[in-house]
Amino acid sequence: MRKIICAAVGAAILCSALGLTACKKQEDGRTLYTLRGEYFPEERKLSAQMTVDFTSPAALSEIKFELWPNAYREGARYAPVSSLFSRTAYYGGTSYGEIDVTGMTGADGFSIGGEDQNILTASFSEPLEAGERAQIGVSFEVDLALVDHRLGVTRHGVNLGNFYPVLCNYGENGFEEYVYASSGDPFVSACADYDVTLTVPDEYVLISGFAAETSAENGKTAYHVCAENVRDVAFVLGTGYSSVSAEKNGVPITYYYYGDPAPEDTLSVAAESFAYYADSFGEYAYPQYTVAETDFVFGGMEYPALSMISSSLRTDDRRLAVAHETAHQWWYAMVGSNQFEHAWQDEGLAEYSSLLFFEHTPDLGISYADLVSESERSYRAFFSVYSQVAGEADTSMDRPLTAFSGDYEYRNIAYDKGVILLDRVRQVTGEKRFMQALREYKRAYEGKIASPESFIGCFSRAGANVGALFSSFTDGLCVI
Repeated sequence: MRKIICAAVGAAILCSALGLTACKKQEDGRTLYTLRGEYFPEERKLSAQMTVDFTSPAALSEIKFELWPNAYREGARYAPVSSLFSRTAYYGGTSYGEIDVTGMTGADGFSIGGEDQNILTASFSEPLEAGERAQIGVSFEVDLALVDHRLGVTRHGVNLGNFYPVLCNYGENGFEEYVYASSGDPFVSACADYDVTLTVPDEYVLISGFAAETSAENGKTAYHVCAENVRDVAFVLGTGYSSVSAEKNGVPITYYYYGDPAPEDTLSVAAESFAYYADSFGEYAYPQYTVAETDFVFGGMEYPALSMISSSLRTDDRRLAVAHETAHQWWYAMVGSNQFEHAWQDEGLAEYSSLLFFEHTPDLGISYADLVSESERSYRAFFSVYSQVAGEADTSMDRPLTAFSGDYEYRNIAYDKGVILLDRVRQVTGEKRFMQALREYKRAYEGKIASPESFIGCFSRAGANVGALFSSFTDGLCVI
């Protein structure tokens, strides 16, 4: 994921004035995002300035950024929340948000377009050369909707996920443009480095997946965060938080909560699942891991080193959500995939990994066999309903998020059918080869975006020929 002078100087002055040190600059060619912003609660507004220091992947006359906050604007074609969940998410009634790009430096011009006002394009009169290092400065303001979602002012705080312009992933055919989708996570980002300073009123605490250096002045606190080799960064702002901590595999794990009646239990699931995944799949890549209770219309949301967990969950559902989001630290944060086009590769694998954890930890009272059976029952019910209503059900798995009819179909295909697929693969390959393949997947594709073929190839290298089994599921040909 993500030749300017004035914006870079402004960022340096802000760091100096607040007594904050800049993050060390990377020399390996990764993109560096330097972001300085301030949140104004009375206006529900985040005002920010960002520089993007990147290496051009080809000779380019323009570069493109995703503008995810525009999905929350009035009139958006692709809303961030479906009609099924909108009443719950928009707790105060209809509310809107958007991003306003107020200026750009380092390019000869910019425009906002795309299929849904979701793409910011910076243009150059003299094309960048392949391998050329360049800087773009972007000034922007984000108006936040009143919504319990990834980005918005929630009942008890503020969720800041996917709040800034981020470079579109550059693939074989150039910059890849994706619209928001109410079902699933539409975010596809290359790993980058981040140097972020957010200033908030003193009454807020800023929760991050990475250690924050702080400086307080005039009733405000600036939080400075450095995050290296991550797909994106996100934060939770709130008041009245408490925290509990543990350590696993030499990594500090902290759970921030305000309403959880059993915080030690939630922390335990986070810590134990973290340790299981690290031991089973490979070493964790970041210096710490943070779980934050927040208002969220679904069970949770993953970001590198940070998991948001819904405050509305009860014990077993909370345990399931924490184990699932923690698995995403391996399958999304470290090993990426195109979750817009192949959601099962992301969500199905994270969900199945959580099942492996509960199988490994029977004392929690959540049965692996019961969870697989529940996925099968749910999927068969979906298939029966859709077959009766539409004459047939589309059970293919490799399709864009916008091709799903809604949350029900998406859940059954990406999660439930994904679990069933991986359970069958494990039965065919055997435990040893199955786990060997997942370890190889993590080793070979950490920091990258892996295709479905790359994922399946890890099983072949482990000595299991399961390509036809995967195809029968992803193509929608198998009968379950």
